[in-house]
Amino acid sequence: MVTHVYDITYGTIRKGIDNLVVIDDSIVRGTTLKNSIIRMLDRLGPKKIIIVSSAPQIRYPDCYGIDMAKIGDLCAFKAAIALLEENNMEHIIEETYMHCKQQLELGVNEMKNYVRDLYKPFSPEHLSAKITSMLKPEDCKADVEIIFQKIEDLHIACPHNKGDWYFTGNYPTPGGNKVVSKAFINYMQGINARAY
Repeated sequence: MVTHVYDITYGTIRKGIDNLVVIDDSIVRGTTLKNSIIRMLDRLGPKKIIIVSSAPQIRYPDCYGIDMAKIGDLCAFKAAIALLEENNMEHIIEETYMHCKQQLELGVNEMKNYVRDLYKPFSPEHLSAKITSMLKPEDCKADVEIIFQKIEDLHIACPHNKGDWYFTGNYPTPGGNKVVSKAFINYMQGINARAY
């Protein structure tokens, strides 16, 4: 199915000269990009492959309908963890883990989203660059860049639809903060289970 969705007529790309821009609705885990789409597009021989996500970086699990329960599956989360480790900032991971465990002792209405602290040291562009390096297959010849829509631009485009919690971590109900805390605890403890 992927080969048909991203099909392009061979010969329309001048090898080593043209850049190829692909628009995706969202990039959640990134596995299809890495294992199929980028490789398939690279066979066309473009100088550069630019993947534009119409959605911002998906950073948090969703417990309101979309099946994104495991935070460890999200490519933006993996990029943040990798950047923290590369920059000797593991203390932020440990502090967040401690805060999340403490959250579970509170009433649900008192909980906060401490997982947001994992992203604070990095700009969205810095995270995008790390996501790109993580999702680019080793055998890919073309340069690759992944660009995400900014959350501010999403708000401009959809001013009356504020369902942005999996991008911002601003959950509309207190239960969302419990889910994100539990999802991070599961990740830290190596528990491969849903957070809700």
